[in-house]
Amino acid sequence: MDTKVNYAVVGVFVLALCALLIAGVLWLAVGSGARKEYGLYMSVISESVAGLDVNAPVKYMGVDVGKVQEIRLDPANPQEVQLLFAIEQGTPIKEDTEAVLKTQGLTGIAHVELSGSTPGARLLAATAPDQYPLIRSKPSLSARLENVLASVLAKIDRTSANVDAIFNEENRQDVEKILASSALLLGTIAAHRQDISRFITNAANTVEHTSRVAPQIDPMLNRISTAAGAVEEMANEATLASTDAKKVFADVASGVHQFTTGTLPETERLLAELNVLLVSLRRLSEQTERNPSSLLRGRQPVPLGPGETIVP
Repeated sequence: MDTKVNYAVVGVFVLALCALLIAGVLWLAVGSGARKEYGLYMSVISESVAGLDVNAPVKYMGVDVGKVQEIRLDPANPQEVQLLFAIEQGTPIKEDTEAVLKTQGLTGIAHVELSGSTPGARLLAATAPDQYPLIRSKPSLSARLENVLASVLAKIDRTSANVDAIFNEENRQDVEKILASSALLLGTIAAHRQDISRFITNAANTVEHTSRVAPQIDPMLNRISTAAGAVEEMANEATLASTDAKKVFADVASGVHQFTTGTLPETERLLAELNVLLVSLRRLSEQTERNPSSLLRGRQPVPLGPGETIVP
C-alpha cells in the first residue's frame, strides 16, 4: 500500500488554517469591524494613587467609558499626580465633571470614577491647543477620612496636653482642697436641713403675703404718681414765681441805681441850701429877739467906737 504524503497540500492547509485563525482573532478584537474612538483627558490628583495601574478602568456613574493611559508625577509639583485618560467619544465630559479615585472592596484595586455633568453645563475643552482638557478632581473617601482622623487625633493630642497641664501637682492639691470643702459644705447643709426647710416655708409664706398685698400696691402707686404730679406742678409755679421775683428785683435795682446816680446828688444840694436857710432864719430870729424894732426899721448901722472914723 502506498503511504506517500503530499506535503504541498498539507502546507497549503496549514497556511489557510493560520490565516483563518488570525482573521477570527482580528474580527473578535475589532468587534465585528466597529472600532471605538477615544479622546484624551487629563486630571491632577493631590493624593496617593496606590492601587491604580495603567489600563485601570475609568467609569462614568459606574459605566466603563475608558481607561487610564498614563500615570506620572507633576514635574512642577511632586505632591500632585497627573492622570491621562482615554475616554470614549460621546461621553458627556463637561466643565463640572469631577474625577475621584475609588477602590473596589478589600482587594485595593483602584479605578477612576467620573461624576457631575449637569445638563446645562458646557462640554469640557482644552484651554490651549497643546494641552489636554483638564477634568477637575476631588479627594477620595479614604483621603477625606484620613484628613478627618488626622484632625481628630491632633485635637485629642492637644486636649490631652491641656488636661495634663491642668491636672499638675499643684492643681491636684487645689482640687483635693475643693473636694474637701465641698464635702464639709454638704455635711453642714445636711446638719441644718430642718432650718433650711423652715426658711423655705417662711419664704413661701412671705411670697403668699406679698401676692395678697400686691393688689393694694397699684392704688398706692397711683396716689404717689398723682402727688408727684402735684409736686411737679408746684415746682413749675415756684419756678415761674422765682422768675417774676427776679424781674422785680432787677427793676428795683435799676430804680435804686437811678436814684443813687441822679436823685441823691440833687437831694444833697437841696439839704445844703435848706441848712443855709435855717442858719439865716436862726440869725433873723436872734436879731429879732435882741431888737424887735429892726423888723420895721431894718438893720441899723453899728455906732462907731472910740477913735473909729468912717473911711470915705
